[in-house]
Order: sequence, then C-alpha cells, then structure tokens
Amino acid sequence: MDFYGQYILEYILILGFSILVALSTLSLVYDINEINTIMASARSGVLLGSEMDGLAIYPHETFDNYLENHPRLKIGSKITFIRVLYEKEGYDPIYKKNKIKLKIYASTKSVYNTDDRECIGDRINYYVRRSICKSFKTENLTNIYYNPAFSDNYFITTYDVSWI
Repeated sequence: MDFYGQYILEYILILGFSILVALSTLSLVYDINEINTIMASARSGVLLGSEMDGLAIYPHETFDNYLENHPRLKIGSKITFIRVLYEKEGYDPIYKKNKIKLKIYASTKSVYNTDDRECIGDRINYYVRRSICKSFKTENLTNIYYNPAFSDNYFITTYDVSWI
C-alpha cells in the first residue's frame, strides 16, 4: 500500500523527464527532417533536369539560344547523376535564414565542350532549385530562376555542376 504517495511522485517525475527529453530532441529531429527533404528534392530535381537535357526538351527561348550557340545540345545526351552534397554556410542576416549550398556531381561521355556542359549544368541547377521550392511551397518568395530556393529555415543556392 502506498500511504505517502511515493508511486504518484515517481510517476510524475518519470513523465516529466520523458516530456523534457522529447521536447529537447524535437528541434533536432525537425532540422534533420528539413535537410532530408531538401536533399530528396535536390535529387529529384537533378534527375528531372538531366532527363530534360537527355531528351533535349527545352523552353522556346532556350531552344533558340541552343540552336544558335550550342547546336550539340539539340541532340539528346546521356547524363549520369553521381551524387549531391550540401554545405552549411551559416546564418545570413539579409535573408534571416541559414544558408545551404548544394554541390552536384554528374558525368556525361557525349558532351565534351565546356560551354555545353555549363549549359547542361545550369539547367540541372535550375530544376534542383525549382524542385526544392515546390517541395516547401515557396515559389512566390524567389525569382523566375528559383535562385535562391527557400525552405522553412534555410535558403539554398547551388555551385556549378562538377563534371567527372
């Protein structure tokens, strides 16, 4: 028999400690989930961008530019996605968010010209940033090139694609 309420006090202490631990790890879990969402969106954007370049599907203005300056890009090419990495660059007082910069590694054997590879890399980076904006529903916060892309706590930019 519990004449002094010891069981109730122990139960309250255990429950209080459990709630304290759960609340203290909640922000960490939320941050990790947000970065995972950014990276998954980036991978999706890389695949979409490389698919569009692989099929040679472009907007009208881009097609006219490629017709004039980069005729090789009118023909489909195989682009292999290697990996995407992120780098946290700290807090930015202008955007009042933390900055993440994405680095995308890709490979292609059919495009040798560095200007053509740069055009393909720009298209891939565009689709990466666009995919991130669509995932977080922040299309209205950025420009038409989705640069920078925004999430809840981060703004995201991209390095030029590294060709391996």
